[in-house]
Amino acid sequence: MTSSLWHYRYVTTSPLERLAKTAYEAHRGAYPGSLPAWEDATEQEQQAWRAAVSAVTAQTGTTLSEASGIPPLVIRTGDQRQSFDTDFTVGRQGKLVIDDGFASGHHAHFRPVRGLWYVEDLGSTNGTSLNGLRIHAAQRLKKGDKIKIGHTVMIVVSV
Repeated sequence: MTSSLWHYRYVTTSPLERLAKTAYEAHRGAYPGSLPAWEDATEQEQQAWRAAVSAVTAQTGTTLSEASGIPPLVIRTGDQRQSFDTDFTVGRQGKLVIDDGFASGHHAHFRPVRGLWYVEDLGSTNGTSLNGLRIHAAQRLKKGDKIKIGHTVMIVVSV
């Protein structure tokens, strides 16, 4: 297969499809010769593998073992709690939108690194504060931390 065809198939194939194919081929490898290649499997067989992978990944595209290494970050803003399993941006735009005229569009970025959560300012005009101190680099988060973006205060409930 030429590299451009491989790239086209890889890019145009959904993560769920790739995971299903990978799982099927691993299963097939355990029983060489008795199962057809993915491309030769019936549509019904492929659909069954996609359904199985979807159930295992909860349709997120990551396996439970990949997701289990990162504890969810739960933050409270006012009376609302939100839980995050992957990196996200906070501001007037982004995954967590705050209605605050003193916040930038994409104000701060939260990300897990090796099972720990960090927050960093994205060059916002008014800055981001952690426990009352303006941050200038990524800072590790812990339970009870107070993050201030504009006039909005978020509290880390669990991490």
